[in-house]
Amino acid sequence: MKRLSREQLAALVAADLPAGAVVNLGIGMPTLVTDRLDPARGVQLHSENGILGMRLLQAGEQADGDLINASKQPIALTEGAAIFDHVYSFSIMRGGHIDITVLGAFEVSCQGDLANWSLGANDPMPSVGGAMDLAVGAHEVWVMMETLTREGAARLRRCCTLPLTATAVVRRVYADIGIFDVRDGAFHPQALVAGLPASALEHWIDAPLVLSIEPRVLQTEY
Repeated sequence: MKRLSREQLAALVAADLPAGAVVNLGIGMPTLVTDRLDPARGVQLHSENGILGMRLLQAGEQADGDLINASKQPIALTEGAAIFDHVYSFSIMRGGHIDITVLGAFEVSCQGDLANWSLGANDPMPSVGGAMDLAVGAHEVWVMMETLTREGAARLRRCCTLPLTATAVVRRVYADIGIFDVRDGAFHPQALVAGLPASALEHWIDAPLVLSIEPRVLQTEY
């Protein structure tokens, strides 16, 4: 069984974002979504360093040293974009003006708890950044993540073992084995990679699972 690449996950997220939504993409894997958005659908990207309306640079475009996103990547502004200071940016995040935030995660619990900023006591430089503000301020929290740690432990769990970013906030998980909704204390598979039957999920997920629909099949070769 082949798992989804990060680029394939980004394409799935981009396709699911509603037209016209205001979206914040977290540092790391979620930034890959930027280049897979269809400009015609009018998704407005927010960056916590004070931008609304941006895209990544295209091939051959000259970078402007003053224009970067929260991941310090060079970006370009879209038509009608706005630039503002941190006070306004965090007011947008905390005030419920972000429709969806897409964040990376170390662990997600079946209650929707999110742990994405610290690997625990041995983490030399833990830093939560604006993740807490996004997690509690956005209307919906989606997560992009790998299903297992390097040691093979489940990241989708009954209870998180790492310091929490926020409780009961995650509504959907895009993982390398499929897409899961999070509700009613369980993970609900919506789509699974080809070759992975729902009956085998207990080997990947350490939490209650509810098969509320027949998951669609995600092809890993395309």
